[in-house]
Amino acid sequence: MTALNLVTGSILYRNLSQEAMGCWVFFQTVFILIDTFRTGFLQTSFVKFYAGTEKGRGENVLGSTWLVGLMITGAVIVANLGGLLFLPYIKDLVFIVIVQWTSLFFISTLPIVMATWLLQAQQRYSEILYIRVVNQASFIISVIALIYFKKLDLEMVLLFNVSCNLLTCLYVFLRGWTGIKALPKQSRAAMIEIYNFGKFSVGTSISANLLRYSDTIIIKFALGDKFIAIYGVAQNLTNFLDIPLRSFVTTGMTSLAEAENRKDKEEVSKIFKMYSGALTVLFIPAIIFLLLFADVAVGLLGGGKYAHGPAANLFRIFLAMAIFLPIDRFIGVTLDVMHKPKINFYKVLLMLAINVAGDLTAVYIMHSLYGIAVASIPTFVIGTLFGYFSLKRYLQFDMLEIVKLGWVQAQVIVKMMVSKVGGTKPAN
Repeated sequence: MTALNLVTGSILYRNLSQEAMGCWVFFQTVFILIDTFRTGFLQTSFVKFYAGTEKGRGENVLGSTWLVGLMITGAVIVANLGGLLFLPYIKDLVFIVIVQWTSLFFISTLPIVMATWLLQAQQRYSEILYIRVVNQASFIISVIALIYFKKLDLEMVLLFNVSCNLLTCLYVFLRGWTGIKALPKQSRAAMIEIYNFGKFSVGTSISANLLRYSDTIIIKFALGDKFIAIYGVAQNLTNFLDIPLRSFVTTGMTSLAEAENRKDKEEVSKIFKMYSGALTVLFIPAIIFLLLFADVAVGLLGGGKYAHGPAANLFRIFLAMAIFLPIDRFIGVTLDVMHKPKINFYKVLLMLAINVAGDLTAVYIMHSLYGIAVASIPTFVIGTLFGYFSLKRYLQFDMLEIVKLGWVQAQVIVKMMVSKVGGTKPAN
């Protein structure tokens, strides 16, 4: 699905102006930050309290999550409607788009995310793939059709994105994957439980997304929409590494939650070491390959407008910090699952503070996109070290164990992949 997202991005980069593409990227950034109030508050909470529980408890958690999700969505819509009063006074195109389209995007994605969380907690990953294929493939087809009929512009991209979300909503309702029938099973006690956990996890999620998109926000106000598009090419290319990372996190979170719900700390530690270590080992050759062919990758994604600019070197800088991503991401997931979201929140806040300070220094003193990218390196190094030593207070592990178990598991994964390609069964 990350590959499909990159294909979509490549088409848009090639057919929209840099200013329009910058507006699209910034709108997505703002929407993700707003959506974090819903996703950050509910996703980890739902998976943690739902996975591995008996049917009655599961329906209670599911119904309560639906009700809280509807309440958060309603609050965002009310706030957005208030923003419409100021629309005649807004001159910046990006902020006009935000006011006009945020509610529609928020409404059209609620059933999709609820279905995805439920299927994730049930470890039904093929169905999650179907949902994402319907959503992303329909959007790609729509964009190609707009190009063919010479109707592609920012407004049509927004309209068809919402339309594809609504199509996906219809699909998940028809398949019965949303779990909305459990809504009457909600309870005040379960909602309070979700709230008490979510109030920290939402802070972590908001801070994490601010960390991820703080570069884009600062570039918007300091340099302009055109530079957002240039920086966005490098960021989108880094999403290649999100293909295995997101998959491992999705499956690993459920396994960690089940082990934690059984109070099996040894199994939690093993799963953490196995997933984070294997992914770190697998990242090394991928990073080397992408470093060597960064210029080619930029040309393939963005086309001639970006091929000979700074995007390739920005991409190389992002790759330098990518080795920390697996351990950092799994430290955060494990802390959340172990009901330590406050520590994860502090970790992400620390990283956000370092990154923003570095970004502002780069923009206002160095006037450089490169400086903004370089600021990400100490951000992730310090954040990973903080999380590592924090998690060691609750789990027994060390870096050598992560590497050893990760190396063994990485070999298993590679053998399985080779056997599937070759059509043979892997050796025991």
